[in-house]
Amino acid sequence: METGLKMQTSGALIGIGTGLPAVEITSQATASAIALLNSSSLPMLVQEEIERLIMTGAMLPGTRVNETELAQRFGTSRGPVREALRALEEVGLVRNEKNRGVFVREISFDEADEIYELREALEEVVGKRVAIRASKEQVKMLHGLVDAMEKAANQEHAEQYAGLNLQFHEMLLQSAASRKLTETYKRLVKELHLFRMRALTEGGGLHVSAPEHREIVNAIESKNPVLAGNALKAHVATSRARMHKAYEKKIQQRS
Repeated sequence: METGLKMQTSGALIGIGTGLPAVEITSQATASAIALLNSSSLPMLVQEEIERLIMTGAMLPGTRVNETELAQRFGTSRGPVREALRALEEVGLVRNEKNRGVFVREISFDEADEIYELREALEEVVGKRVAIRASKEQVKMLHGLVDAMEKAANQEHAEQYAGLNLQFHEMLLQSAASRKLTETYKRLVKELHLFRMRALTEGGGLHVSAPEHREIVNAIESKNPVLAGNALKAHVATSRARMHKAYEKKIQQRS
């Protein structure tokens, strides 16, 4: 199926995955900003924006990627889009099928379950490191993100919630201050995008995930590494359970 990006041409969130605050701007402004950049950085910016669309569920797994449509959206030629898609294929977010085109990658339930198991261990390490290193200002910003997540959940804005969730965990990684941990974690999280969205919407997680994030911030604020590590590990475990619930619901609907 086609991307349907023309339905997503406003309200783009720029900054997710970059460590910068997300700013809501129109696609016209996005295209203008991209046009100001030199060609060497253009593919990277296009890659980040396509990745954002995938990670927030605007481009679902199995979706065929329309290069021409993306080039028009960003105000570029198709060259930077192709280069961005090659980079996204390398990190496991898209797949290139001969004579068919590029598609947003799908992962199996078993693979997702394995990744969640690994994430539990990684998140515990992240929590412990952040509890030791996080400043008062960072804790304040984390509380602010949770406030926004609660608002998005109350308004049933799953895509907006997913974007805020990405920013929350990005900030935790920055506070953890470990390059290797960040590289490993990001690869795993990116491969879980579909199941995270399903767990939020079909698994009933949209209204319970925000309170879990509040508990994480409170644990970090206490400066107790064990408490913070356990809070993050428990959050991933319950997210994994929601994924199972969403998957079981899908199986029941098919039968």
